Amino acid sequence: MDSSALHTLMAPPELTGCRKILCVQPHPDDNEVGMGGIIASFAEKDCEIHYLTVTNGDLGAEDEQLSHEEIAKIRRVELEAAGRMLGATEFHQLQHGDGTLDHVPSLAEEIAEIIRSVQPEALFCPDPWLAYEAHHDHIVVGKATAQAFLLAGLARYPKGTSTKPWQPQAIGFYFSSEPNTVIDITGTFEQKFAAMAQHRSQFSDELLALYRLYFAEKGRQLARDKDFEMGEGLKVLSPLHMHCFVDAKRI
Repeated sequence: MDSSALHTLMAPPELTGCRKILCVQPHPDDNEVGMGGIIASFAEKDCEIHYLTVTNGDLGAEDEQLSHEEIAKIRRVELEAAGRMLGATEFHQLQHGDGTLDHVPSLAEEIAEIIRSVQPEALFCPDPWLAYEAHHDHIVVGKATAQAFLLAGLARYPKGTSTKPWQPQAIGFYFSSEPNTVIDITGTFEQKFAAMAQHRSQFSDELLALYRLYFAEKGRQLARDKDFEMGEGLKVLSPLHMHCFVDAKRI
């Protein structure tokens, strides 16, 4: 293998030029928190943005008077309002309850069907290998999305499928402590927070203000030594990096 080919193998896939992406979130607010600035920046470049929400978020409310069904309905309205504010146009929903996810292979099959139907160039989801991540929904969704990413290009996966194979070229993990790609969100930072504010059932003004301080500082750290002021980070990998590739951590 020549040095240029080896360099390509050891580099994260390039995300610029994507015309369609699928952003997978465990709960109705994760896309905004994890990569809201990035989503808005893709939409500005006329990229088609699809959301896939795995749970209905029906545990996510402090009001004890609300039923699970009422919470789920509120969160569905909030997620579409927030997503559209960032430029998302298509919303896919799986029918899982909040806090119920436990089986990676079956969820991967559900996600793979969406991938094969939407045919995105890149997928995004939470990093399931984040140290100290305590929410099992995030771990299961991240691992299931990674498995679906790896297998959606197989002709006979999932078993009994009627959809055509489709292999995305990149997966980007948000909520990652090991980003290898930083995207300029200098111009979309405020848009991210306007979208987060649509999740009124989740974020008080005080919490939003705290998040603003944190993400502003994190954004400046990620953009250090770059030609922009503020960034959001992703761990971006190719299909080759996601199976039996011992150097994936170094990518």
